Amino acid sequence: MGQSAEFGKFLKAMRSRLNPEQAGISASSGARRVPGLRREEIARLADVSTDYYTRLEQGRNIHPSRSVLDSVARALHLDPGEHAHMMDLLENCALSQRPPASGQRVRPALHQLLDAVGNVPALILGRRTDVLAGNHLAFLLLADFPAMPATERNLTRWIILDPLAQSLFQDWKTVASDAVGSLRVDIGRHPNDAQASQLVGELAVSSEHFRKWWAGHRVAKASAGIVRLHHPVVGDLELNVEDLTLPDDPDQTLRVYSAPPGSSSADSLALLGSFGAGTGTPEAAQAAEERRGSDASKTP
Repeated sequence: MGQSAEFGKFLKAMRSRLNPEQAGISASSGARRVPGLRREEIARLADVSTDYYTRLEQGRNIHPSRSVLDSVARALHLDPGEHAHMMDLLENCALSQRPPASGQRVRPALHQLLDAVGNVPALILGRRTDVLAGNHLAFLLLADFPAMPATERNLTRWIILDPLAQSLFQDWKTVASDAVGSLRVDIGRHPNDAQASQLVGELAVSSEHFRKWWAGHRVAKASAGIVRLHHPVVGDLELNVEDLTLPDDPDQTLRVYSAPPGSSSADSLALLGSFGAGTGTPEAAQAAEERRGSDASKTP
């Protein structure tokens, strides 16, 4: 069944999250034994037969027209990211037996770029959210990925399994569920990636949170956002996050963390950078944190 089965599981998960009120269906249409809408209700909303829609959910019909898929997406209230993921699951089904691409490499010019923007943390993420490269400030801000075994240099794995990540991200559950959603998108695009399957298996065994989020088939492909951190050296930061897909390799993303000029977060990043460059000390960082707290207490 391969990806056709994953396609069906995705449809079922999206159907189960809907309620009659969201779909404009009368709540008096009979007792409901399972969450969400019934197959016949989605079929009616999508203007297809119940038998046809059932075969889609069962992975038995993997050649629907684009107009049918668009109708199903509207019936399921899919957002653009979810719609794209649905198409990935379907279109990559025929490629599921194709061997995975060769190892991921970062062009030398991109390494130079990371060094050039050394005053802001920056990473290059590859398939499966693997951390392929980064600058020193990114590793000071998040984790020392180069020091990890190669099989563990994965952003989602670190966020889910490392207790330090849970203490670093003030909104850890949101950050972690978004990371799982990004991994879900990657799985849809690369259905025959054995390393991805191993990663999903490890996380499913090790994390109840991951099992819950993965079972929900949540999709996340944000290109920008804000992350709130509590760093053990420089304290609280609120940073903008920008994800830029590299045009010559759509499987690689440049992720940059930045702070508004003149903000306390910008000061904290600069302090972290000076500490990493050897011009600062943990004692200096602690003193700066105490000064910020003292200044805040004086603010009317």
